[in-house]
Amino acid sequence: MLLIGADVKARLCGSGYDASMETHGVGDQPLVIVIGRGHSGTRAISRTLSESGVYMGAQLNGSYDLVPAGELYDACRIAARHVVHRGGTDWDFSPLFDTAVDEAFERLVRSYARSVLEHADGPRGWKLPETTLVLPWIVRLFPHAFYISWVRDPRDSIAGEHLTDDLADFGVPYERSDDVREMRATSWKYQREIVAATPRPARWIDVRFEDFVLDQEATIERLERFLGFPLARVPVKPEAVGRWRTDPAHRDIGFLHDDLRALGYLDEPAARTDRVTTGGQA
Repeated sequence: MLLIGADVKARLCGSGYDASMETHGVGDQPLVIVIGRGHSGTRAISRTLSESGVYMGAQLNGSYDLVPAGELYDACRIAARHVVHRGGTDWDFSPLFDTAVDEAFERLVRSYARSVLEHADGPRGWKLPETTLVLPWIVRLFPHAFYISWVRDPRDSIAGEHLTDDLADFGVPYERSDDVREMRATSWKYQREIVAATPRPARWIDVRFEDFVLDQEATIERLERFLGFPLARVPVKPEAVGRWRTDPAHRDIGFLHDDLRALGYLDEPAARTDRVTTGGQA
């Protein structure tokens, strides 16, 4: 039986807390892992979790990332050896599923997240954008965790510089471009593809940053049903949505069109991909 810390449980009483969730944890406490490319707005959900009593690690930076992250970066480079680039924006991720998780990779990940994994007094989790680069093996190491997959309109996500802009820095094979926007778009596409290729764990929810900002209450309620406990409301900035429209450096990048359409970011009717897998509600 999973034990929720007394301070957290006290806040949950009378708030729709589902005691059955106490058997759904990793180890002794539920583990929440946030997935999402840099500049996708994952700071908002990490802050939300932190202010809701979820322990997000011993040291967080201003983006609510668990740091230092060097060991996780090294783990990314190990996993990338098993990715095959077929050309353009096409990769074969099957070796990540067909081979055993590298022992050095596992040691690095568990060392990076040690403060979270050893936390024994309430829900815990971590957020670091680079976790997305190794999602296939993260899911294999932590199949019972609660995964929050966070996505933002790539036209906004690639407007600013991020550590993952050049995938080669993490050992990922790809066709590097001297065009910075195209390089960032390729990074976004790669992370979209590796997430899509990963078999969904039992507890998974997709959330769009724009929905969190423009319809926070409904989005928070979805997350509360998914996680099984109430969440804090943090300040949001509506002006953060659609900044690309006034970005003088914005230009159309063709290979993003299908994803823009699938995620509901184009005017054309599109199937939304946000969903929950946990037996709960979407």
